Amino acid sequence: MERVAGAVVGSAVGDALGAPFEFGPAGAFSARFPTPGAGVEMCGGGGWDAGEATDDTQMAVHVAESLLEHGGLDLPDVFTRFQRWAADDPKDIGLQTRDVLIRDLPWDQAATAHYRAGHRAAGNGSLMRATPSAVYFAAHGRQATMDAARRISALTHGDPAAGEGTAIFHDLVRLALSSADPLGELSQTLAAVHPGHRERYATILAPDWHPGQATEANGAVWPCLGSAVWALRTTRSYEDAIRTAIDLGGDTDTVAAVTGGLAGAFYGLTAIPARWTEPLHVPLPGAGGRTLHLPHLLDLAHALVERH
Repeated sequence: MERVAGAVVGSAVGDALGAPFEFGPAGAFSARFPTPGAGVEMCGGGGWDAGEATDDTQMAVHVAESLLEHGGLDLPDVFTRFQRWAADDPKDIGLQTRDVLIRDLPWDQAATAHYRAGHRAAGNGSLMRATPSAVYFAAHGRQATMDAARRISALTHGDPAAGEGTAIFHDLVRLALSSADPLGELSQTLAAVHPGHRERYATILAPDWHPGQATEANGAVWPCLGSAVWALRTTRSYEDAIRTAIDLGGDTDTVAAVTGGLAGAFYGLTAIPARWTEPLHVPLPGAGGRTLHLPHLLDLAHALVERH
């Protein structure tokens, strides 16, 4: 449970910390807060209140609550929750996600229609929300958790590349929760990736890969996942992993949310500084105006394990 709570809370914390620096330059977080703990790092900005989580965590909570209420994966229900959330004027929503959710097409057609229209659907929008589902399906083993990731991803991201990246993340969280070294079993995880996508993911997950080598911005699924794994691999604490992820610049909230899910699962809840968890809150459009705080996220984390 220490690791489960670390994953769920860690992803939300990374999201909220990274949000004010989104689309900013590399190194902005450390430039503003050169000494860890010496300033109010949950600073807010860019339209976000201090400690406020973004659409990354909001969508993740909707996935989690659907899993819990239905006792498993009910894809039409998840899609309906996403639609209700999108219609409730969230502060931020990805362009691709918005287009899919407002198409007025059935849950199993909307993302495919978007992908066929533009063939650009490998954003990180399904990866960003994957931590709760990774926790929920972890006990089911590699194949089951990776398949679930692909199916949830495909609700909004028609490009199978997005689903494969989310599947890899699911398996890495599964390994971290079992006290294993997730990076030590990357070859087994990659072996379960669709052959048409395996080489590209093997490249960005290699020990010698650096985010500076990315051929796309980190709003794409490949460099986003690669950057999160790189941040985990090159640091020795949850806090340092998050700082390193945000300092990459670009899509900082999502890169930090993905990093936070991995690092939280690896290091556990107690590794996350209280100065980051205390102001954390998750407004939840599409859910009757609720706002979740740390105790709610901890309850959610426990339920994901107890009711799976």
